[in-house]
Amino acid sequence: MSTPQTPLPQAVPSAWEDGYTSPIPVVRTHLGHALASEWTKIRSVRSTMWTLGVYVLLVLGIGLLFGLIIVNSSSEYQGGENPLALGFFGLLVGSVCIITLGVLTTASEYGTGMVRTTMTACPSRTRVLAAKAVVFFLVAFTVTLFSAGVVALAQTALLTGNGARQPTGEEWLKGTVGVSLYMALLGLLSLVMGTILRHSAGAITIMIGAVLAPLVIAAFMYAQSLEKVQEALFNYSIPSQLAIFYANSDGPLRDSGPSGWDPLWIILGVTAAAFAGACALLQQRDV
Repeated sequence: MSTPQTPLPQAVPSAWEDGYTSPIPVVRTHLGHALASEWTKIRSVRSTMWTLGVYVLLVLGIGLLFGLIIVNSSSEYQGGENPLALGFFGLLVGSVCIITLGVLTTASEYGTGMVRTTMTACPSRTRVLAAKAVVFFLVAFTVTLFSAGVVALAQTALLTGNGARQPTGEEWLKGTVGVSLYMALLGLLSLVMGTILRHSAGAITIMIGAVLAPLVIAAFMYAQSLEKVQEALFNYSIPSQLAIFYANSDGPLRDSGPSGWDPLWIILGVTAAAFAGACALLQQRDV
């Protein structure tokens, strides 16, 4: 006895056959979309507000504190010195905050695994790193320019009546825009280091060591044969290069070593080389 055959189901007309059009607009992504994404991320996390808040407090607090100490002291401020130079101390201490934020901008995503979502949304890894770099640089430069500008104005007002001279136009430019560019590039170098190491604590330690280690090492070089090495460590250390922006406009900080705007070009070259290396590593590594 034969088993009756089950009739095959009839093909149902599909909407795809009629030329289905998605209601979601499909656009070609570009750098602007990556910039918007990174701006949303950097302004929405609490670590950014806390780190930048502490940074502003350090720069303003230490800068104004040194100005008040000079005003309340019995001795007058040396008239030949740059009155903006007291802002150096706050920026040097605050550099730890900029370094920390730069590293966390990239390394924290690797720690939490969020980088997988980022790379899925934007497969171009170089574009992601470029967007992070642009957003962070603009944020760091703006915050530093505001802080350094307020400190410079306050110190000039405080010290003018205490024997200090008026800063020149070049000193104003270097003491505000110059140091802001330098600090933003230092933070950007930290961001690149976080991308290379993919480890927050390790990258922060290396960057803080790069700031402090040369001066500490040079201080213990007593041998005469190491005199040139000691001089190079002193001249090219990050604190010394930062101090050059506050040196008098009529001469360098030391008889040898960088002067004028040289520190800015040095850190720009180092950051560009590190950025190129980070882009090459991103193309070779798995997420």
